[in-house]
Amino acid sequence: MQSTSNVNKPDIAQLGHSVLRQEAQVVDDILSHECQNLIDEMMDAVNQAGGVGIAAPQIYRSMRVFIMCSKPSIRYPNAPLMPPTAIINPEIVSASKEMEKGWEGCLSVPSMRGFVPRHKEIAVTYYDRQGHKQQATYTDFVARIFQHELDHLDGLTFIDRLESPIDLISESHWYQEFAPKDSKM
Repeated sequence: MQSTSNVNKPDIAQLGHSVLRQEAQVVDDILSHECQNLIDEMMDAVNQAGGVGIAAPQIYRSMRVFIMCSKPSIRYPNAPLMPPTAIINPEIVSASKEMEKGWEGCLSVPSMRGFVPRHKEIAVTYYDRQGHKQQATYTDFVARIFQHELDHLDGLTFIDRLESPIDLISESHWYQEFAPKDSKM
């Protein structure tokens, strides 16, 4: 029986579930009912969960689709605002040599934060919801989201990217020590 406190929360695969360790399958028919419904489900799930991104494996679907939707929130108060974007069959075509460590959380790894190194700038290709091929260059936080979500499609989580176990902390400790002072838990 589901508790009433979780009635509006989406069912997110949690660390340890096998779907999070599988390489997701390429989407052959982007305009299919299945793919379009998946995108709608993911848009709803990331909105309900208050995330800045979500990948199909996180809602138990092994398909190469993720949503990026950067926006300021309690979890990421300094995030830039961008419209929710469906990213299908993504690839990084080039990445800066410059890496930057930053704090990441994950809907599939609740209550934890990791200080994760990521490329500061990436050039990418992907297909949009209408099946059109897109090219983009992302930097900083949005580049971090893209890399984080792409990892999910490759069976990885941010924990796999940590340089050291000391780079993993509880989210409550992150709020106390590292969150911008105007953030509230």
